[in-house]
Amino acid sequence: MTRTLLETDGLTVRFGGHVAVDAVTCSFRAGELTAIVGPNGAGKTTYFNLISGQIPASAGTVKLIGSDITRDGVSERCHKGLGRAFQLTNLFPNLTVLENVRLVIQARANKGFSLLSMADSHSKLTADAMAILERVRLDRLKGQTVRELSHGNQRKLEVALLIALDPMVYMFDEPTAGMSVDEAPVVLDLIAELKKDRDRTILLVEHKMDVIRSLADRIIVLHNGALAADGPPGEVMASDIVQEAYMGRDLEDV
Repeated sequence: MTRTLLETDGLTVRFGGHVAVDAVTCSFRAGELTAIVGPNGAGKTTYFNLISGQIPASAGTVKLIGSDITRDGVSERCHKGLGRAFQLTNLFPNLTVLENVRLVIQARANKGFSLLSMADSHSKLTADAMAILERVRLDRLKGQTVRELSHGNQRKLEVALLIALDPMVYMFDEPTAGMSVDEAPVVLDLIAELKKDRDRTILLVEHKMDVIRSLADRIIVLHNGALAADGPPGEVMASDIVQEAYMGRDLEDV
């Protein structure tokens, strides 16, 4: 049986009298890409924030590879193998694209973040970073600072940094948002490539149903903060509860 890498049990968050995520119990297995969908305000990003530690839970637990990480902060969860793309971009906006990726590789190898140690003698770190930049087609921009990058190239850098982190759980929140038609396929192809690693799991919040159909092994639907449906893409999209959750709208329009 494929092992479970990530679990949420009764995960809940309340903001005053509003329940934004309502007792969501779900597990995510290795070798699987799960798309998380739902109408605007359904709780998708808030659920991501709870998993990654951006906000504390009001109730429930989060477990990573069987270990309870509910009380861990963002950095602790990251070091334990939970990777969320947006939390990485702009860590060092005044450093170059290459330096950003190299720092993540350096940290993962427990070599520390000392900029003084980033000398030319660290040829392997540089070579590894360049290999990742080539995968996301940013190698020609290696000398640009992060703040100089276009929005689309910043999104590609998010993926590069996440690959450099090498997490057990990849979390992508609308990874192609704001990208041009020409830029988006690069990121989608990379996510498809990451799927081939059967030891990892991928969570994807996405509104574009064509993207979900091409990548997802499974879909979960959140509605009013609660889990409304969970299963294979075809089955979930055809279910009555999903049609009701979307108030009769065609899922192509979501």
